Amino acid sequence: MEPRPPPPVPALFQVALAPLQAFFRLEASSGILLALCAVAALVWANSPWAPLYTALFDAPLALEIAGFRGAFTFREFVNDGWMTLFFFLVGMEIKRELSAGELRTPARALLPLIAALGGMVVPALLYMAFNAGTPAAGGWAIPMATDIAFSIGCLTLLKGRVSHPLVVFLTALAIFDDIGGILVIAFFYGTGVHAEGLVAAGGVALLLGVCNRFYVRNGLVYAVLGAALWYTMHHGGVHATLSGVVLGMFIPARPTRPGREVLRELATYVTRCVEAPEDESVRGAQLLAIEEQLEDIEPPLNRFVHLWHGYVGYAIIPLFALANSGISLAGMSLADLGRPLPLGIIVGLFVGKQLGIFLFTWGAVKAKVSPMPGGAPLSQLHGVAVVAGIGFTVALFVANLAFAGKEALLTEAKLGILLGSLLSAVVGYGLLRFGRRGPPAPTVS
Repeated sequence: MEPRPPPPVPALFQVALAPLQAFFRLEASSGILLALCAVAALVWANSPWAPLYTALFDAPLALEIAGFRGAFTFREFVNDGWMTLFFFLVGMEIKRELSAGELRTPARALLPLIAALGGMVVPALLYMAFNAGTPAAGGWAIPMATDIAFSIGCLTLLKGRVSHPLVVFLTALAIFDDIGGILVIAFFYGTGVHAEGLVAAGGVALLLGVCNRFYVRNGLVYAVLGAALWYTMHHGGVHATLSGVVLGMFIPARPTRPGREVLRELATYVTRCVEAPEDESVRGAQLLAIEEQLEDIEPPLNRFVHLWHGYVGYAIIPLFALANSGISLAGMSLADLGRPLPLGIIVGLFVGKQLGIFLFTWGAVKAKVSPMPGGAPLSQLHGVAVVAGIGFTVALFVANLAFAGKEALLTEAKLGILLGSLLSAVVGYGLLRFGRRGPPAPTVS
């Protein structure tokens, strides 16, 4: 008996779901959702329901596993726990780019590396020009980061006006920014090194290396070792969320067998499946064999990235934005933006980022170190450099580390991050939207 087709979706539900489906198909959707959550947090924290916001994210939590007990707030649980998965995805993205992406050869990686160095050094120097010798000096790394979700989302909204090589250039630049941010967090924002914890973390990393060498594909194995690495790094004085980066770098990135060999076997299985008698069990066995062959082509790294990308982009990062963007503006005035801390971040993100990226890239191109991506005009390079000043997620993360327990400074830092990122997004979008178009994409004949 033929199985009954599923009942049709009512027209009312189709009308309601269509905009949602279209939104999630949009490449910029995760960045848009991130912005909406940041705005929602800001409005919520300044509404009559502000006490509910504070009560929710400052709510005390406790976790006990095998005799080990931890106490933290809901905000700390998001920042130090769930954000580990964000860094896990970052680690895997970095490894994928280094092994098979835009950073796989020195020639491809050199120009975005030079640009990223300019985009990290100049903002930090400008921030210190405002804050050297003050209690806020420890936040020098805040304006160094480029938020890849926001910046690439902004360029996606400009599809057709920005050349694809420049989009790739910004993506690679943001990845180098992430690497720089990870190193800064590891070396400058730890809690003091403890040898026993670091030795234990090294042992866990060694086990992860063995798993990588023997091509372990079981996600549960990596989840257990990742939890152990988080715990040991936490007790070793290194910020525990960086365990996600280490874990991501140990996920196998190469297929177990050559693709051509697997495709030959697939052709055989497909032929058998087509010629199989009308026996569902025989055909099911052939389909199962095809599925197993396909798994040999796709490396675990790609599978894990696909698995976690949606959870991180549409749940973890928006939750992080909601938990950390709720700044109470009560008692503040425009004069407060002239304070050294928020002003240093705004100038660092908006001025420092564009100056550092544009000048370092232009200098490298003039010195013939590398050609301009896609032959783009300088006006487009400048627009992309401005967009790179959107420094949201990692900037907020660093601010929480730099000003832990210093609520007044943290509030000023968050205000500077929000305004500096907003200014970079609006001006960068305007420059690219109304400026000179890049060269058309090459057609494939």
